[in-house]
Amino acid sequence: MPNRTSPLSHARRTTSTDDPRPASRTALLGGPAPILVSAVLWGTTGTASSLAPVGAPAAAVGCAGLALGGILLFLTSRGARSLPAGCTRRERWLLALGALAVAGYPVTFYPAVARTGVAVATVIALGSAPVFAGLLAWITGQARPTARWAGATTAAVLGCTLLVLGPTLSGHAAPMDLTGVALAACGGLSYATYSLIGGRLITTGHRSGAVMGVLFGTAGLLVLPLVVFLDAHWLVTAHGAAVAGYLALFTVWLAYRLFGRGLRRTSASTATSLTLAEPAVAAILGVTVLGERLPLISWCGLAVLGLGLVLLTAPIGVGGRRK
Repeated sequence: MPNRTSPLSHARRTTSTDDPRPASRTALLGGPAPILVSAVLWGTTGTASSLAPVGAPAAAVGCAGLALGGILLFLTSRGARSLPAGCTRRERWLLALGALAVAGYPVTFYPAVARTGVAVATVIALGSAPVFAGLLAWITGQARPTARWAGATTAAVLGCTLLVLGPTLSGHAAPMDLTGVALAACGGLSYATYSLIGGRLITTGHRSGAVMGVLFGTAGLLVLPLVVFLDAHWLVTAHGAAVAGYLALFTVWLAYRLFGRGLRRTSASTATSLTLAEPAVAAILGVTVLGERLPLISWCGLAVLGLGLVLLTAPIGVGGRRK
């Protein structure tokens, strides 16, 4: 994905040349692989949140995970506390905007789930994120969309759509809630925005852990009042604490440390396309853990989604260089 106009060229120049591993393997482990692992962790969110106490507000569950995980990420990330002081005025504005975008995701996505259902909200948010990321990168001059990215992302979005909406397409569709659709799209825009900002700051020389720590730590503080306002009684139960702890440790703290590492070598537009693996993981867990069944159209979507991810991750050209 990165080309001559992409800031990722700087990241490559600052990478040590003493690494004895093949260039293609180093690029894979430093870019796509951590992002795909993050997507796997995010794909467990639905299964984990289903174990929350009955009556726990969906938005409160998501905000609690972000608040706990974000603050933990800030406290454990090297250089996070000193990052704002070492940034330029423009970079500090980017950090603030990125934190607002992070905080905006659970505030928009979870209400969208409540209004449209998990399937519709997921496919709209995750399917729109790569498109938003590509367009934002193009508008801001960070990178131009390539034919490879467009083709692979189209395949991944199509596969994601067939996978998630397969049960609906095979039966009777429910009336569409336009407000829920708009909220889900806002969630996709939020995700694309903070991915792009995080990638921009990381590729200009800032530590990935520090950038993610500041973005998510600040966002965690922003959504913390919502957890209390939306009802925090479920958190004091064993199930509630376990769910919130899992979401915080694995789907926020660990996942975003890996995601930040992946952004060192992967453009934000490609990264958001790779995270379309999340609904695939969620679907597989639904079948294997929750006993759900997928129609044939969903399995076909899973295959198309897998093809799109392969196109995004497989090195091309001499030495694994990406176009």
